[in-house]
Amino acid sequence: MRMSGISIPYVICSILAFVPAIVLHEMGHAFAAYKLGDPTAKSQGRLSFNPLRHIDPFGTVLMPLMLMLLNMPIFGYAKPVPYNPQYFENPRKGDLIVGLAGPAANLLQAAVGTGVAWALWLGAKSNIMASYSLLSSTGSTDLLGYFALYFLPYYVLINLFLMFFNILPIPPLDGSSIFAFFCPVKYLPTYYKIQQYALPIFLVVVILVPQVLHVNPIGAYLDLTAYNLFDHVLPY
Repeated sequence: MRMSGISIPYVICSILAFVPAIVLHEMGHAFAAYKLGDPTAKSQGRLSFNPLRHIDPFGTVLMPLMLMLLNMPIFGYAKPVPYNPQYFENPRKGDLIVGLAGPAANLLQAAVGTGVAWALWLGAKSNIMASYSLLSSTGSTDLLGYFALYFLPYYVLINLFLMFFNILPIPPLDGSSIFAFFCPVKYLPTYYKIQQYALPIFLVVVILVPQVLHVNPIGAYLDLTAYNLFDHVLPY
């Protein structure tokens, strides 16, 4: 059962689901870099569960709020994790591992959320259905209902969104490390220069193109991947 509609429980559960999703995503990058021999992220406090270590004031807070107020597609990003490929034994392979570690962390979180949802469904199906009936008829529910019907679905969906979105091989997304891995060495300096300026161009394409041209290829991609998988993994 897919819940929809904007309400206070929706906003609260969305925030509670989004924060660990982005924190563990960034920690995934930092942990991979550290295990490969690079202390940069750890020395800057990025191996931390503290959200303040990972939040970008503009990308994580201000921009999503502005887009929400403008009734535009909501998009945001966390503070990029710093790392130095020169510490890696194999810089290109290490760059690929670090890049994919963030989406892998989201995949793991989606799997854990799905497992908890199934455990609750198998152990308390009647209570969850009663909470859903109460929510449908009166608009209110109990703590179990909020957790099972709001938080867990949003937690799974947000993590699937972050995973599928970030594995796109487009700078500055994490999936661009796949492109860098196969890129001829002589072109890598040019690629890294382009990557430095990719974020503003990417934001313009993602946010403005759907509004101007009424075409949203990334939205269609997420519907086909994240939403489609989401609809098939949860028990309710």
